[in-house]
Amino acid sequence: MKVLLVIDMQNDFIDGTLGTKQALGIVDKVVKKVRSFDGKVLFTRDTHDKDYLNSEEGKHLPVVHCIENTYGWEICDKLLEFVKEEPFDKKTFASVELEAYMRDLSKKENIESITLVGLCTDICVISNALLMKANFFNIPIYVEEALCAGVTPDSHKRAIEAMKMCQIDII
Repeated sequence: MKVLLVIDMQNDFIDGTLGTKQALGIVDKVVKKVRSFDGKVLFTRDTHDKDYLNSEEGKHLPVVHCIENTYGWEICDKLLEFVKEEPFDKKTFASVELEAYMRDLSKKENIESITLVGLCTDICVISNALLMKANFFNIPIYVEEALCAGVTPDSHKRAIEAMKMCQIDII
């Protein structure tokens, strides 16, 4: 079984408070990938509460975003039809719940590969890719560079290079 992890394709990261033109530019490509993917598709969702600015992350990134049950927190409309299982809500960059789910899944199914796409390359994509690599070191981990966007184009490129160094296959 192949697994596709769609990381944080949420309104706030696309055209909301932390949106970028690069994020907007990958939406249709991610939809095409998800639509044609032959395997299990799982989504993550950055999830914060109203006290976000008082959190450790909020102190470093003082921009209110992805507040649970708001429009900005929701997966973008173009991808909603592909959400078959409840997204993995995560309070921080990587999802330990997703990692635990994948470990359980690997006991029942032969996982051939794990592919990641989404936002932001330099924060949540890299964090989840490294978590998958640490736990599934004998399974190919792929990141589709053209289906990810970073906070900036430069930080996107740096994250791609860092993942290459950690033996994550960039396609």
